[in-house]
Amino acid sequence: MPALRLSAGLNCILMRNSPVFQLAFSGRLAISLTFAILIVAASACSTHKTVAVPKALTPLSDSSTAQLIAEVNRFAAVHSLHGKVDIQFEDTSFATSGVAEKYRTADGTITLQRPGKVYLVIQVPLIAADVAQMTSDGEHFRVAILKGDEKYQRFVRGTNNAMYAKLESDGTADAKTKPTKEAQTVSTLSNLRPQHLTDAMLIRPVDGTAAPGLVYAQTEFFQEENDPSPGSKKRVVRGYYFLDELQPTANGTAHLLRRFWFDRVNGIRLARLQTFDEHGVLITDVSYGEVKKFGEEQKLQLPSRIDLTRPQDRYRITITYQSPESVKLDQDYPPDAFVLTNRWQLKEVDLDAQKKSPPQ
Repeated sequence: MPALRLSAGLNCILMRNSPVFQLAFSGRLAISLTFAILIVAASACSTHKTVAVPKALTPLSDSSTAQLIAEVNRFAAVHSLHGKVDIQFEDTSFATSGVAEKYRTADGTITLQRPGKVYLVIQVPLIAADVAQMTSDGEHFRVAILKGDEKYQRFVRGTNNAMYAKLESDGTADAKTKPTKEAQTVSTLSNLRPQHLTDAMLIRPVDGTAAPGLVYAQTEFFQEENDPSPGSKKRVVRGYYFLDELQPTANGTAHLLRRFWFDRVNGIRLARLQTFDEHGVLITDVSYGEVKKFGEEQKLQLPSRIDLTRPQDRYRITITYQSPESVKLDQDYPPDAFVLTNRWQLKEVDLDAQKKSPPQ
């Protein structure tokens, strides 16, 4: 038996050394290597796929916190504005369900003066008939609705800092009947607060003496958004600076008052302003469009388009200056120019009196 095992072992060794065995073995090895290469290649093809990514816009400009504050205060240096505008309203009451009611663009004349005065006249295009007039003297607002059927016309007054329930078409809240198109327009105008425009269009300065104790923090941010190039459907990445205005509290925390967005592409431009309440809820979101030269001398550069959204009040308004070079700057207007009187003898709605009345 040992002799047979030895003989078998010798035969195996002789076979491995034979040309036939070596040829067969090398063939198997080649096939195995080929399969291994194919598997690796297939894996590489499936995991290293080339995909398009949004292009990062360049060049990005650098800025210090002091420079960002100076840019805010450059806007805040304007004392008053008076000019013709295009106005677009949008009712966002059903925004949570993906529905917004947009109304046709109207002509308007707006007068703004610090520290919070505004007079806005809204007209039907071409025929110059007033749809509404609105004023705020900095403390109280008045809104006169002049359009449409007599039952929809009204004169609304209230206090700037107060919170009110939304008015329906008949001047009361929570109407159960479905409003008409005209009634919806009236409702939107009645709930527009003119003082919201002053905060968006006459930005309050960053002034440590006027509001001592505030803290300002600068951060960097990148956002993916639509390519602004005409006809482009691509996405791009834009770089921003945030300038946050913070109010410290007694318990060692702070709450955010305002957040300024500065576009960093090809310079520093104030692009957006958000304001928040004491609970951190977003109150106002303003986007600033293309910067143009304003006034007869065209020395001042300001945004020619302002897009104001009030999430809690459920409306959005876009204001575009028709002719920035024709806008009158830094003129003084008397205080009574911003107090609207009910010379039309409209039905009056005193929102403060309604709040004081006991529930029925």
